[in-house]
Amino acid sequence: MTSRLNNDYCVILAGGKGRRLWPCSRAERPKQFIDFFGFGRTQLQQTFDRIAQILPKEHIFINTNELYVDLVKEQLPDISDDRIMAEPIHRNTAPSVAWACHRIAHLCPNANLLVTPSDQAVNNERAFFQNIEEGFEFVQDNDGLLTLGVKPTRPEPGYGYIQLGDEATHDIYKVKSFTEKPEREFAKMFLDSGEFYWNTGMFLARTSYLRECFYNFLPSILRVFDRDHADWTIAEENEFIRANFPSYPNISIDYGILEKSERVFVLKGDFGWADLGTWHSIYEAMMRSETDNVVIDSEVMLDDAHNNVIKLPKGKFAVINGLDGYIVAEGENVLLICKKEDSSSLVRKYVNEVQIRKGDEYI
Repeated sequence: MTSRLNNDYCVILAGGKGRRLWPCSRAERPKQFIDFFGFGRTQLQQTFDRIAQILPKEHIFINTNELYVDLVKEQLPDISDDRIMAEPIHRNTAPSVAWACHRIAHLCPNANLLVTPSDQAVNNERAFFQNIEEGFEFVQDNDGLLTLGVKPTRPEPGYGYIQLGDEATHDIYKVKSFTEKPEREFAKMFLDSGEFYWNTGMFLARTSYLRECFYNFLPSILRVFDRDHADWTIAEENEFIRANFPSYPNISIDYGILEKSERVFVLKGDFGWADLGTWHSIYEAMMRSETDNVVIDSEVMLDDAHNNVIKLPKGKFAVINGLDGYIVAEGENVLLICKKEDSSSLVRKYVNEVQIRKGDEYI
């Protein structure tokens, strides 16, 4: 156990723009850097705190964008500079994980890697830690990619789903298929079948195996670097990434690697998980009042209002009458009031339109 622990690492993905939670999540300070729920810790800090209970702090890396480096340092002062991996432009998660895999494998050739987003809730940490321990043991001994799945509690169209195939070992199954954000009717069928688990976006793999997967998919950018720099430094790698990172495709790790791999598995987790990346998912995940409203760290008086999610700045007070099924969110200089159902696409549309009409000041 002790020898394996020395090989266990984690990268927290914290470079996203967070636009699905606009206008509270803004370009200069996205959702992962906000104490969104009034807990006293931001989503990034809560994720780091959780992982730091099972791994040494020096084994935790933060992947982010150059725009957010100062925020990372401010919120995680114990993280050293060589554990912050700052991308020069926004890309999706496949290039981010490829770079983290490259650096960590250089430091520890036998490393096992946990990849986790920074915007998730875990209610049962003891069960989560046990699942992560099981996951690390599995990937150390097996070639494969191990996703963390959670048994669905409702037909949620905002999550991805993993279909279980044959059992590989206790609570670990071959993945039969991935489905990204199905229609509600399909989500209900998935729930009723018992074969589908929510895709948490967390996964584990041995870095040596994960690098082989990237070799078969991503451009050979880092292989060229390794060929030309037999014994590179962190500074040299950073400089190379700054110049060459834009050559990577803008593609997710799920689509680019997990859904194309023949050796991908799912561990059946049971740790009270929720994605906190969208207004709708926050509404579904949080405790509701008797009128089915979710009020997030805000002062509100509600009258004949139902099924709403409300988030206002400190010092603001709202009286809301007659609304049913809406998002009411204010952040800095923007007030958003829109229908809650399937809000992610709506919010993205409004962000794009506002940016075109009014400029970056409102984004």
